[in-house]
Amino acid sequence: MNPLNSIKGVWILGFVLAIVLAVIVNLVQGGAWLEFNHAEFWRWIHVIAGITWIGLLYYFNFVQIPAVATAGSEAAPINKFVAPVALLWFRWAAVATWVSGAIYLMLTGWLLHVFTLGFAGEGPAGYGLPMGIGVWLGTIMALNVWLIIWPNQKKVLGIVEASDEAKAKAKQLAKMASRTNVVLSIPMLLFMVAARGGSSILAL
Repeated sequence: MNPLNSIKGVWILGFVLAIVLAVIVNLVQGGAWLEFNHAEFWRWIHVIAGITWIGLLYYFNFVQIPAVATAGSEAAPINKFVAPVALLWFRWAAVATWVSGAIYLMLTGWLLHVFTLGFAGEGPAGYGLPMGIGVWLGTIMALNVWLIIWPNQKKVLGIVEASDEAKAKAKQLAKMASRTNVVLSIPMLLFMVAARGGSSILAL
């Protein structure tokens, strides 16, 4: 059975390949390349989940919304078949990103340090503020997904009954919250990448 024929198979094959390649590289380099502990595992999951979440955010805003607007009445199949599945992955990727990131910070002992922007707890020097900014921006984005985008999209897609007027209002609210998340994602990604356990690209 070809694993590429199913989404589950693709995920499993990708993880197995990553682990096999990591083991090979470690053997070649005498075990010095990768110290894979529980924290590093959760950081890896955090990155994968984050790519899935932000990738879908960009897909919605840069591809689907403009395409649906252009297609007009012909966009019905997208709204009926594509949007619900994409939104399912979108909202749960947001949860997976936030939860895996929080677990990583708990395992490193830096959770309080990051969530207080470096003013409390312990963590690498220069790490708390940039990472904290990224974490809080990501938290706001995740809340937007669950408290604004998804409840309003349910009305737009007909999952929840709503009048035409309510649907039009919900569509605009969901769009503005989604566009806000795109804006927030740009500095969020900068600060997430910038904070590297004591060093920062922002100092360059």
